Order: sequence, then C-alpha cells, then structure tokens
Amino acid sequence: MNEEYDVIVLGTGLTECILSGIMSVNGKKVLHMDRNLYYGGESASIMLLEDLYKRFKIPGAPPASMGRGRDWNVDLIPKFLMANGHLMGLFEKHRFRKFLVFVASFDEKDPRTLEGIDPGKTAMRKVYKKFNLGQDVMDFTGHALALYRTDDYLDQPCVETINRIKLYSESLARYGKNPYLYPLYGLGELPQGFARLSAIYGGTYIVNKPIEEIIVQNGKVVGVKSEGEIARCKQLICDPSYMKDRVEKVGQVIRVICIVSHPIKNTSDANSCQIIIPQNQVNCKSDIYVCMISSAHNVAVQGKYIAIVSTTVETKEPKKEIRPALELLELLEQKLVSISDLFVPKDLGTESQIFISRTYDATTHFETACDDIKDIYKRMTGSEFDFEEMKRKKNDIYGED
Repeated sequence: MNEEYDVIVLGTGLTECILSGIMSVNGKKVLHMDRNLYYGGESASIMLLEDLYKRFKIPGAPPASMGRGRDWNVDLIPKFLMANGHLMGLFEKHRFRKFLVFVASFDEKDPRTLEGIDPGKTAMRKVYKKFNLGQDVMDFTGHALALYRTDDYLDQPCVETINRIKLYSESLARYGKNPYLYPLYGLGELPQGFARLSAIYGGTYIVNKPIEEIIVQNGKVVGVKSEGEIARCKQLICDPSYMKDRVEKVGQVIRVICIVSHPIKNTSDANSCQIIIPQNQVNCKSDIYVCMISSAHNVAVQGKYIAIVSTTVETKEPKKEIRPALELLELLEQKLVSISDLFVPKDLGTESQIFISRTYDATTHFETACDDIKDIYKRMTGSEFDFEEMKRKKNDIYGED
C-alpha cells in the first residue's frame, strides 16, 4: 500500500463508487478503501431479513409469515433512477394539457417554441399563471414531476424547471407507465458495478480496511494511513463519516421501513410506486416520500411489499410528521424507524483537495445525489462532467449500445 495515487476514495456509498469509477475511466490512478466488509455505506442493502431485525434491535426472529430470510433484500435508503434521467389521470384538464404540450416542444434556443416566455428571466410562477394552473397542479408539477423539495423554484427563472419536467415526460414516454427504474435485488449491486468499472481501468479496491489517519500537510491532503502503512495521494474523496471535523450538521431525516401484505390503495394494485406528498398538502416545509417495491423486484417474498417513508425532520416529534404517509399504507406487519443526521462539507475542498460528499437526503430519487456527484467532479477537475463521454467509454468495455 506504500504507493502514490492520484485519488484515494474512502467509503463505498454509491456517490463514492460512481466518482471512483469516473476518475479511473479518466485515467487517474485510484485507491478505494472502506472500513466495512460490505459495499454501500449508509445506503447498503441488507440481504437477510434476520440481519435487518438485528440492525434495528428487534427482539426475536422474524415470524414464519415473512418466509425465508434470504429471499429479502432491503435497501436502507431506497432511490429510484430516472429512466431517461400514473399520475396524469388526475389532471386531464385542457389547460394542463396545453402546458405539457408547451413543455414538450420547449427549446430555449428556438424563439418559436417560447410563447413569449424568456427562459432566463421569467419566473416559473408566471409560467404557471400564463397557463392558469391552480395550486394543486402547481404542487404536483413542481414536486412530483420537477422533483423540487421546496417552493423556492417558483420565483427563479423557469428554464431549469421546464427542462426538469421535460426529463420526466421523456422518461415516461420511454418506459410507459413509470419514468423510474429500480434494479432487481435492490440497489446493493450498483456500487459494486461502479467498483468493477473502476477495476477494469486499473482502480484498486480494499474493504475491511481500518483508516487510522488522513494526513494533511500545509493545509493539503497528502495521504491516508492504515495499519501502519501510508498511501500517498493528490486528492481525496470520502463520505462525511471519515472527516467529521470538516462537515456540519444541517438537519435530520426520518425513515420508516414498513412491511405490508398488500399494495397501496388507489395505485391500481401496482407492485411498485413512488408517492410524493407535497409540503403544502400537509402544512409542512418538506415533502413526504414513499417508495414501495415488492417481490417483483426480488427484494421480498411473494405477497409482501416493502414501503419506505421518509421526510426531513422539522419538529421534536418526527414520528408524527410521517403519519400522513403511514395512513396511506394502512395495516403494517412491521415498522422499523431510523433517524439520521444530514451532513454537508464545510468548504469546497479546492485548497485541501479533500472532497466530501453530502449525506443522502429524504428524497426517493437520485437527482440530488447526481447533483452532488457533478458538483464534486467539477471542483476536482475544473470541468463539467460529460455523461455521454462516460457512456461511450463504458460501452467500449462492455460492448453495449
């Protein structure tokens, strides 16, 4: 291990694994280490129901009605992937259809598609008003389609919001009833997939490796010490748990893993769904998220469903804050509650060359995590991340279209 690397990565959360893969593909010499035996970090998948019970300190063994423990794969922090990055039945009114047609044809470089709207200046609130959309439609569009967590976007230039809605629409058109993807057997395979990509390009992975010290000289990272050996580096990527003195707590998230024996009502007996309860509907500052998956994804036994509820904590009684979502789920066979802190880095890392990821938020999609990855990449390299170039390099290896 007494070598010099371009980049050392600590932690095997999805953010860290993706960045490790990206840096390796870009020709960097990468060493990736984790103190744990497993991949995934705080977003790991628990592959045995018995292990899930132990993690949440549930006394006794799971009941026989839960089936075999090895037939479960429970993600601690579930995230849907936007397919190109059915809800429409509620809003089939003429004015909303006109708005969606406008979004579909929108091209900020083509004045003929703008209908008098200035993408860089016109606030999104004014766009809604132009199409005479009511508050419920605005809540649905901004939080379920554009995936905003607050209403701050309403007074910002409309271009980003319109492009977000367009991404949703294109994803829906590509895959039919749902614009999201969820991997079979849960998300646990994703970090390992990027780890393999890194290894193909020369990256080195070591798990179950204790980290004794992150060495900083003259304000800049120079290496990592583990078991008496020092690996030197020019840049360091890590999750907040490895550098607690360089992050600050900005809030908390409550998550509740629920096991039920029925699909969620009013979802046409769907075997998976995402429900976003907009903040305005429950008189809160934060949306409430529900991610529901089932045996169709090889994460539970036949006839069982896993629904995970999450939101940003706002009061001293967070369990009361998620009641509206739990009421949607009706009878619960098991309920596992966790409250975790949200951490963000104190600085950009441009001087120290230490780049710390953000804690995963309450959302049930990867859009905010992708923003964090792109932000870290830009701060590390000084350039924007090119997804198409990454895709081309991956396809060269795997021979995919």
